[in-house]
Amino acid sequence: MAGAVKNENLILERESSILIKGRQRKSRLKCDTDSIAGCVSQRACVYCGARVVLNPVTDAIHLVHGPIGCASYTWDIRGSLSSGSELYRNSFSTDLKENDIIFGSEKKLAGAIDELVQKYRAELVFVYATCVVGVIGDDLEAVCKAASKKHGIKVIPVQSSGFIGNKSAGYRAACDALLRLIEPPGGAKRHTKKINYLGDFNLAGEAWIITGYLRQIGVEINVVFTGDSNYHNLQKAPEASLNIIQCAGSMSYLARRMEELYGIPSLQVSFLGLEDTSASLRNIAAFFNDARMMNLAEELIERETGAFRPQIERYREKLEGKKAAVYVGGGFKAISLIKQFREIGIDVVMVGTQTGREEEYRILHDLADDGTVILDDANPSELERFMIEKGAHLLVGGVKERPLAYKLGMAFIDHNHDRKHPLSGYVGAVNFAREVYSTVCSPVWKYAREI
Repeated sequence: MAGAVKNENLILERESSILIKGRQRKSRLKCDTDSIAGCVSQRACVYCGARVVLNPVTDAIHLVHGPIGCASYTWDIRGSLSSGSELYRNSFSTDLKENDIIFGSEKKLAGAIDELVQKYRAELVFVYATCVVGVIGDDLEAVCKAASKKHGIKVIPVQSSGFIGNKSAGYRAACDALLRLIEPPGGAKRHTKKINYLGDFNLAGEAWIITGYLRQIGVEINVVFTGDSNYHNLQKAPEASLNIIQCAGSMSYLARRMEELYGIPSLQVSFLGLEDTSASLRNIAAFFNDARMMNLAEELIERETGAFRPQIERYREKLEGKKAAVYVGGGFKAISLIKQFREIGIDVVMVGTQTGREEEYRILHDLADDGTVILDDANPSELERFMIEKGAHLLVGGVKERPLAYKLGMAFIDHNHDRKHPLSGYVGAVNFAREVYSTVCSPVWKYAREI
C-alpha cells in the first residue's frame, strides 16, 4: 500500500499510524484513536489520564472508586511540589472486592467519603470512576451529590471509567471536573495582566521557575492548572485575561471551554529549551501589546541566554552527531524536544506520542529530517525495531519505556511526570543537556553492547 510502512513484524492495522518522512508521500497520520486490540500499547488508561491531571490539586482528597490496583498504580506518580497542603500525596481507594462488584458498591463509596472527610476535614473531594465501576453501573453522580450536601463541601465525580476511549478521554474527564469546580456564582472580575498557566503540573517546581520569569516582565500567574493549585485558587480562574497552554493534549479542551464560558483567549506556549522559552516569553509580551513588557522580556532573554548558552555549547561539543528516539505523552513535548536536541547537536531519528493531535503531527513532520520515523500510540516491538534500525543512542520517554531502553543497552532519560528535577526554562535546558551528556557518554553502554 502506497504511503504505508510495510514489515512482517508490524501489526497490519498499525500501518496508518506510522510514517517515515521522505520515504513515502506526505499523508495524514492516524491518531487519537483507541488502541488496537491485541497490541500492547504504551498508552495509559482513561482513569490514569484523569488522575495525572487532577492529582497535583494539593488540598483535595483523591478517592479512587475501584480495585486497589488502580490506586496503587497511580499513587504519588507525579513529581509535583506543593507550597502548602500535602494531602494530595495520599492515595485513597474503596478497594472493591468480588461481593462489591456483584451486589454494587455505592454504600461502600458513601461510607469511604464520610470517613475521609471526617478525618482530613478537606473542602474538596475528587471521586474517580474506574473500569469496573463503569461495568457495574454505580451512580457516582448521585453518591457525590448526596455527600456534598451532607458535608457542605465539593464532592466531584470524575467520569473516568474504562472502555469509553483512550488516555485523552481521561484528560477531558478531568477538565470537566475542573469546570464544575471553577464555575463562578456570578460575573468574575477580570485582571488585565493576570494569566492562567494551563498544562504545567509543577514537576520539581517548574511552575515556580516560569512564574518567576513572568513576574520579571510584569505578568502575574493567577492559577496554575494544576501544579501547586488548591480548591480556592482554582475557583479564581475566570479572573484571568489570558490562558497560556503548555500541555495542549491535557488542557486544550479546558482552554476552549473557558473561552466559550468566560471569554478568556488562549495562547500555546512551551518552556522547554532555550528557543521555545524565549519565543514563549516574547509571545506573551506581544499579546498584551505593552512596550515596557516587551523590553523587559528582551532584557530577561538576553540575560538568561547569555548565562546559560555557553554551558549548552560545551555539552554540544561532546554530543554532536548522536541520535535520539523520542516517545512521550503529548505532541507539544515532542515538538519542543526536537528543537531542544538540535540545540545540543543531536538528531531525532524517531518520534512518537501517546496522545498527539493531527495538527501536532503535521508540525512534527515539518520539523523532522528525512528518514525520521513518526508514530502514534506505539507498542514495545515497534519502538524496539525502529530504535535499532535508526541506530539511536538514547531514548526519551516515561517509566514504561525505561526497561526497554536498558534491555537494548541504550541510554534513557525520563521526561515524564514522575521525575524529580526541573527541565523547564533556561535552567531546565541546562539540566536537560547535562543529563543527556551524563547518560549518553557513560562508559557503561560499551559493556552493555559487548554483552
